[in-house]
Amino acid sequence: MEPIIGMAPGAAEAAPAGDIIKDSGLATFSQDVLEASMERPVIVDFWAPWCGPCKQLTPAIEKVVLEAKGAVRLVKVNIDENQEIAAQLRIQSIPTVYAFFQGRPIDGFQGALPESQLKSFVQRLIDQSGAKHPGADLVEEAMAQADGAKEAGDLQSAAAIYMQILQQDPVNDVALGKFLRCKLELGDVEEAKEIYDALEPEMKEKPEIASFAAALELAASGSEEGEIPELTQKLENAPNDHETRFALAQALYGANRREEAVDQLLEIVSRQRGWNEEAARKELVKYFEAWGPTDPLTVETRRRLSSILFS
Repeated sequence: MEPIIGMAPGAAEAAPAGDIIKDSGLATFSQDVLEASMERPVIVDFWAPWCGPCKQLTPAIEKVVLEAKGAVRLVKVNIDENQEIAAQLRIQSIPTVYAFFQGRPIDGFQGALPESQLKSFVQRLIDQSGAKHPGADLVEEAMAQADGAKEAGDLQSAAAIYMQILQQDPVNDVALGKFLRCKLELGDVEEAKEIYDALEPEMKEKPEIASFAAALELAASGSEEGEIPELTQKLENAPNDHETRFALAQALYGANRREEAVDQLLEIVSRQRGWNEEAARKELVKYFEAWGPTDPLTVETRRRLSSILFS
């Protein structure tokens, strides 16, 4: 399997920056900056090896530019080696950053900025230029195709398309989350868990990935589908056996019978909402996290739960 982007260092090779980030000088400045800016914004970072703040700014701005997925480019110019460029652009202190679009400077700043301000700076350039990363339309089209395959139950095809999207759009957390869900639904729980465990903490905080984490936890705690008939029979003989009803809900969920699992948990809440420190309600909250807030079953179950709790 191809490496999944977003893994922790050492878990996968870093995606190449390609033409997004490059060093430039007098001989290539016109091509790298002025000509290239006719297509999309080009950020020029003027720096020097002896400059302390430059050592803070450069890696931070590289990270933000890479996250923009090609909507902007970054060119780095060492002023010690390119004093003529620095003189022409009147660079008096470093780090200095200029942004070019359509062959002319449109924005800039001096000094090292925190990452949040760098993100705002880059986003402002994207908004001003109307730029978006190469292949964005193709990625959107592929996402729609993958989503359609998943909805139709063709999980293998959907997973393959999501993987192709990740190869083109390495930090697409939505595609990654959906890819992991496909693996989970296909029964590849261990593989999905290995991929998730290797992700950077920042990626794990993305909503689609956090939602997958909840689904993974539920899959790990679910009972075997074969237990359903036995648990059902046991419950018929003792309707107030909440422990059995809770186990039945887990088994139903593990069998992808989501609506029936919900019914059993809501029945526990209705009969004895405080049972086992509100275990049934807390399990429903896990379902909501796993399915996402816009899932129709999440919306409907929240409504039914509220009706019970506030009746």
